[in-house]
Amino acid sequence: MAAIDTKEDPQSPFAIKKISWQGLKTTKELLKYLRPYRWTFFVGMIFLVLSTGTSLAFPKLVGNIIKVIEGKSKYTINEITGFLFIVLICQAVFSYFRVFLFTKVSEMAMSNIRSDVFSKIITLPISFLEQRRVGELTSRITSDVSQLQGLMSFTLAEVFRQVATLIVGISILFYTSWKLTLFMLATFPMLVVASVFFGRHMRRLSKKAQDELAAANVVVEETLQSVNVVKAFTNEPLEVDRYNTILGRVVDLSLYAAKFRGGFVSFIIFAMFGGIVGVVWYGAGLVQAGDFGLSELFTFILYTTFIGASISGMGDLYAQINKTIGASERIFEILRETPEISLEVAKNATAGGVTGDVVYDDVHFSYPSRSDLPVLKGISFHIKAGEKIALVGYSGAGKSTIVQLLLRFYDHQSGNILVDGKPLSSFGITELRKNIAVVPQEVMLFGGTIYENISYGKPNATREEIYDAARRAHASEFIDTFPEKFETIVGERGIKLSGGQRQRIAIARAILKDPKILILDEATSSLDAESEKLVQIALDELMQNRTTIVIAHRLATIRKVDMIYVIREGRIAESGSHQQLTLLDNGLYANLIKLQFETAESN
Repeated sequence: MAAIDTKEDPQSPFAIKKISWQGLKTTKELLKYLRPYRWTFFVGMIFLVLSTGTSLAFPKLVGNIIKVIEGKSKYTINEITGFLFIVLICQAVFSYFRVFLFTKVSEMAMSNIRSDVFSKIITLPISFLEQRRVGELTSRITSDVSQLQGLMSFTLAEVFRQVATLIVGISILFYTSWKLTLFMLATFPMLVVASVFFGRHMRRLSKKAQDELAAANVVVEETLQSVNVVKAFTNEPLEVDRYNTILGRVVDLSLYAAKFRGGFVSFIIFAMFGGIVGVVWYGAGLVQAGDFGLSELFTFILYTTFIGASISGMGDLYAQINKTIGASERIFEILRETPEISLEVAKNATAGGVTGDVVYDDVHFSYPSRSDLPVLKGISFHIKAGEKIALVGYSGAGKSTIVQLLLRFYDHQSGNILVDGKPLSSFGITELRKNIAVVPQEVMLFGGTIYENISYGKPNATREEIYDAARRAHASEFIDTFPEKFETIVGERGIKLSGGQRQRIAIARAILKDPKILILDEATSSLDAESEKLVQIALDELMQNRTTIVIAHRLATIRKVDMIYVIREGRIAESGSHQQLTLLDNGLYANLIKLQFETAESN
């Protein structure tokens, strides 16, 4: 399998590629997925050899019929025809097992690849996932893996079959007439060069087409996820135009490839049939000279047709292999990424004996994508186990970043973050996160039942524990009003539930997890007054005996916390209780209170 890499000319969207070893490396990584099924693959290869052998027997048997007509054979036409039918039946049986076994290998190998890709994606750090769009990653698992499946189930076997046909067919032709064979082979170099050139271009176009299809998947994914926004702004035509624009680029690439493929096929047909005409002309001369029999010439022409078909098919197969390697490179780019956790370690990780004492000591941080823009500039505070603190400030001040660092979604550049006196790096990521629960502003529910969404906090929980968590979160009040109760389907992203109901499901999930550290990220800011009151009651239950960090815009919800830290431009500008901070003249917290009071009055 030849390997091609891209070196694009900015002046041309269809620049020719340079050969590299990257494709060979990708092919080696791909073949390791065949290793567990090598014996099934080997048996499939045996049936492939047998089916190819029976195919190559046809020209010889047909040539023997000509010998019977010429009176030069000891067999009758009925005997040879009967033997042809036997060969035909054997070929059908061999082909069946060849197709079944190769399909079995491809299905099992592709299942492993899909599983590995999904496992890798789900274990990669947030910093990687934020740089990729969901549609792009989905495309890697769907369309790119489908390309590989075609290679495993059909293309690879077909390559071996065509190669075997070439080798065995040419050997038979040399045995029949070396002069005529050399004459026929004179056209080979031109066909081989054309096939390689064709394959190089097809791989280049395939990778571009895969990228465009991934972009189209991104549009579909984003549009369907935000369909309410699309409809509210009446932007259906805009989204259709976005999608059609990308599809237009895909069509342009496909049509360009079709023109190229059409020209190549036309050339191959002309060269192949021209070669056959040449063989007939030269062979007829040998027959007339008495160097060759008519049956041998007929057999030779049939074998030449077989070989010509193999050569013409090799160009398309070569293009298909290059196309598949182009898709597989995208997959293995993901598989080569370093995950932040190991699934095996994560399965056995436990929460441990964390009490919830948290210290931030002169913490500085910049996001990897914006390393020149500091977000936190020396944050320091101490939360004793069981205490409740609040982080307030204007949007963009760094409040959410502080808790993201505690969850180790990112690693801080300098300073220390300690839990129970130990640096975060001394904890396994899974072990650390098992001690932390988050109730966000925008609750993400899965599309299953209420029961499944609550149990997500502790997958091995008993039904009684789940019911108790729902009761303590004051979610049972509305769950019991549904006909299906806990088996109610919440819909995509929880669309069938109200904002307050989703929040209480999230709180029940957090109660079930029973964390030592609780993060409330503006958990009530998007709720109406009645829902906020119910959710706040549930939150009070959740916060009992837990270290709690509250990020809040509605300052009335944090009056009971032990300490409030006012964040401004990545620094702690003020700290104290609600009563202390409201007494500061021209203090930032006092101004925020005043601003919210004025806003409430104006409404």
